[in-house]
Amino acid sequence: MNKAPFIVDGRYRMAAEQGNADAQYNYGRMCEKGDGAELNPAEAASWYQRAAEQGHMQAQLALGLLYEHGSGVEQNDAEAVKWYRLAARQDSADAQYHLGVMLAFGHGITTDSQEALFWCLKAAEQNHIEAQYTLGMMYANGEGVEQNFEQAIYWYRLAAQQNNADAQYSLGVMYAFGQGVPRDSVQAFKWCRMAAEQGHVDAQHNLGGMYAKGEGTEADPYAAVEWYRLAAEQGDIDAQYSLGSMYVNGEDIPQDYAEARYWWTMAAEAGNAAAQYNLGVMYVFGYGVEKDDAEAIKWWNLAVEQGYTDAQYNLGGMYALGRGVPKNYIKAYVWLRLPADKGHSDAQKVLKSLENKMTPAQIEAARRDVEKVCSRLEKNIG
Repeated sequence: MNKAPFIVDGRYRMAAEQGNADAQYNYGRMCEKGDGAELNPAEAASWYQRAAEQGHMQAQLALGLLYEHGSGVEQNDAEAVKWYRLAARQDSADAQYHLGVMLAFGHGITTDSQEALFWCLKAAEQNHIEAQYTLGMMYANGEGVEQNFEQAIYWYRLAAQQNNADAQYSLGVMYAFGQGVPRDSVQAFKWCRMAAEQGHVDAQHNLGGMYAKGEGTEADPYAAVEWYRLAAEQGDIDAQYSLGSMYVNGEDIPQDYAEARYWWTMAAEAGNAAAQYNLGVMYVFGYGVEKDDAEAIKWWNLAVEQGYTDAQYNLGGMYALGRGVPKNYIKAYVWLRLPADKGHSDAQKVLKSLENKMTPAQIEAARRDVEKVCSRLEKNIG
């Protein structure tokens, strides 16, 4: 029994060395997978090459994959395209799909959305699930083809019915927004849930929101927390923020500031401005933590750089009062002026009061700093 794999190895190798393309391909597969032969991607590439040069479709596809991923050969997108194209012309749905993707993104070849569409369509018509999903995206976004939500729905549905999680999620989103179909929250919930149950992180986050708001299903805050948590544990920043918010609000589930701070900290460290702002509020008022103005300033400093208006207002107030930072009217002016110019009424009132305490020279210096900060934020935020 222990020698069986080596008997198979010997048979295929002998036939492969005699030039049999099927044997060359099969022996290459054995080398690539380490099944019946020693794991050796370079050896696999060599045998695939011999079979591919004889026109063996599966070997051409396999060789293209090795070149695309740099397994057993030096990574080379142009070589991948070459072999994908040869296999695609022999009607390999996988090769047609991969060639379409390479053309869409310009990997190893000049970007050509029209040809990408052609090959993806060829593969999709052979029931290639990923190609069907890709076609749906192309029609939904108008990439290489005129935007057509009805066609997007058609291709998404074909892939979704074959359990493609990305297609299920996308189909759910289109039902939620009424794109290509009448708006239908029940259908949106159905497809979103199917994707979420496969671990699709965006679907899990959306499903949490649907349970929280009662969209397409009966409101269930505990189910909302469950799905938000699954997405949050996968690193979804918005889910981390939403989960923290549910624990703070404590309207439908027990209030838990420690849980809220944990999830908001995760989101804040990943760059979520709202979470950064809310953490600052927690530290200023001592919600579940010791009051700590300096810690609040730390988080608001991050949020203001993303243009978060309320954080700018609060930071300006802290500089005006000297809380958590040395009192500095110029910096206070800067951070109050930004939200004031956006119509923040409280900032406008405080700014007017602050100006009465400042010298003309301080106001002039502060106005120059406002221009510098605005320029910096414009570059940061875009």
